[in-house]
Amino acid sequence: MTFLDSIVPLLTLIVLEIILGIDNIIFISILADKLPVDQRDKLRYWGLGLAMVMRLGLLALIAWIMQLDKTLFTIAGIDMTGKGLILMAGGLFLIYKSTKEIYHKAELDETADEPNTTKSTFRDLLIQVLILDMVFSIDSIITAVGMVSELWIMYTAVVVTVAIMLIASKPISAFISKHPSFKILALCFLLIIGMSLVAEGLHFEIPKGYIYFSMAFAFLVDIIQMKTVRPASGK
Repeated sequence: MTFLDSIVPLLTLIVLEIILGIDNIIFISILADKLPVDQRDKLRYWGLGLAMVMRLGLLALIAWIMQLDKTLFTIAGIDMTGKGLILMAGGLFLIYKSTKEIYHKAELDETADEPNTTKSTFRDLLIQVLILDMVFSIDSIITAVGMVSELWIMYTAVVVTVAIMLIASKPISAFISKHPSFKILALCFLLIIGMSLVAEGLHFEIPKGYIYFSMAFAFLVDIIQMKTVRPASGK
């Protein structure tokens, strides 16, 4: 395959990796909001940087990664694989974290919105980021292997994707932090992603396009509401 022939699959894989990486950016942004302002960029950079290292390392173990699709055992007629177990564990963790954050935002007093360094340390939050990084990385690598066969394309796509995510993470995080309603929307988005991971682990595929389209529509509605409420409140 020539370099020109590799451009299309490379660009396709980069776009796909960016779409899959949106979940990661939102999760890191919400966790970073718990830290003092001077530590938030550090968590984003460390989280995304380690995600890149993890994905590059997993690419080096590509043969082992592909074995995760093999059936380990069967429960109620459902074949359980290593990938499925990892996706279910990550999905349940994401559901738990999202539900907990929504509860804190919706039920507790306003002081719960303030960064709490006694309950949320940088190390604890970084560990949570790494847990989700592992889940998203394995899913991403298996998806990449299904699309292309050249390792250099996979490596290039990972590096370019993480570079784009590093640039986009700060404005996305600032936007979510500035607008509380979008923070709830983002948490609901993560909740849906968590449920889709569990479903995928059980071999019940929910098309990602349905999920992203519904969330994009909800985001558009929130934008319209924000623009129409502001003039009314200023009267």
